Amino acid sequence: MNRKIEYIWIDGTKPTPQLRSKTKILYANEQIPIWSFDGSSTNQAEGYNSDCVLNPVFVCSDPIRGYPNELALCEVLNTDMTPHKSNTRAALSKVYEKHKSEDVWFGMEQEYTFMNRVHADQPLGFYKSRLTEEYTEEGYLSFVSLPQGPYYCSVGSGLAIGRDVAEEHLDACLEAGLTLSGINAEVMPGQWEFQVGPVDALEVSDQLWVARWLLHRIAEKHNIIVSFDPKPAEGDWNGAGCHTNFSTEEMRNSLEACEKAAIALGERAQLHIENYGADIEKRLTGDHETCSYKEYRWGVSDRGASVRIPWQVVKEGKGYIEDRRPNANCDPYVVTRLITKTICSDKCVKQFKIA
Repeated sequence: MNRKIEYIWIDGTKPTPQLRSKTKILYANEQIPIWSFDGSSTNQAEGYNSDCVLNPVFVCSDPIRGYPNELALCEVLNTDMTPHKSNTRAALSKVYEKHKSEDVWFGMEQEYTFMNRVHADQPLGFYKSRLTEEYTEEGYLSFVSLPQGPYYCSVGSGLAIGRDVAEEHLDACLEAGLTLSGINAEVMPGQWEFQVGPVDALEVSDQLWVARWLLHRIAEKHNIIVSFDPKPAEGDWNGAGCHTNFSTEEMRNSLEACEKAAIALGERAQLHIENYGADIEKRLTGDHETCSYKEYRWGVSDRGASVRIPWQVVKEGKGYIEDRRPNANCDPYVVTRLITKTICSDKCVKQFKIA
């Protein structure tokens, strides 16, 4: 029996990479080999030397095509088998191995927004008002919806917009064997979230990329666009982030270690902001449950802080903390690498004093 292997990779598009994929047919027991692609068509090579290599690093069942077909997430290599410059997984792998003894766990909360296929700049659930048939100064028809508020974790037609797609995506991820821990409707109409983890840095990043690919594929069937834009709708609407929860073994046994990690993240705040996703300044304004990108602060149970320590962590005296800054369009390989380097540094472990 033949089987279809969908090779998935992250391209070189800037400022936000795009997912790509193509299919290879293998015999039933044939091992998944390396493959190649035209990098000149994915912003990863010039036409005169266009070959790039796909090296499978994470393989799972294909819930769309069904058994025995598989999905193969790949890292991109040069033809000499060195990491391509767009390959951010390679840098994470080195940091992961260096700090493996710290046993760092991650859980990432991926927010996303369904966009109207006809009016691609409008979230699903926004509608054209009969009272505003005039064009705005920017030249677009005015769209309105109910004010922000009733959509978060909602139920009911007109509130939980896009639930059928979100549920289908959840089922597909579970069938693929991904470590999803939940989903929920978010604050803006047509906005949802799924959570991956807790697992280690490489696993959470690989699985998040595959889960994003599955979301795009399923949305295709429903003729809906999936957006990871950090500010999909202007005005009094929440943006879309990828809140990142994490802990070392020490943090899972010590509140002081959690506080040290929060302080350490502040020491490198600008570096993290610069690498947490394009257009982060549009989302981290200080409003809509964010702290401004221009400042850093941490607090207990504070969703307006850069980093939040959950109340139950303080109560139990141990646990994890949440970095609320990463954008929905962030690269999880970059985010988990930066967090691991920061919280596992000697400065964090030895020098910070808790008042």
